[in-house]
Amino acid sequence: MNTLIIKGNWNIAKGKLKQKYAQLTEDDLQYLEGSGDELVGRIQKRTGQARDVIERTVKECFAEQENRDHVS
Repeated sequence: MNTLIIKGNWNIAKGKLKQKYAQLTEDDLQYLEGSGDELVGRIQKRTGQARDVIERTVKECFAEQENRDHVS
């Protein structure tokens, strides 16, 4: 996962992830630089979904925001 993209749009993406994965806690969504894999692992542990599905969802959350930023 691209750490710069994650850092730049984290608050917005975090809200989207909360909507998508309601069972996540605020602690689950604590993001620290370089811990993208840990985030995916936490979501996987809470939801039981496959890692590739979660990674795709997380990337989509960030991509949506990045696309909006370029349009604005």
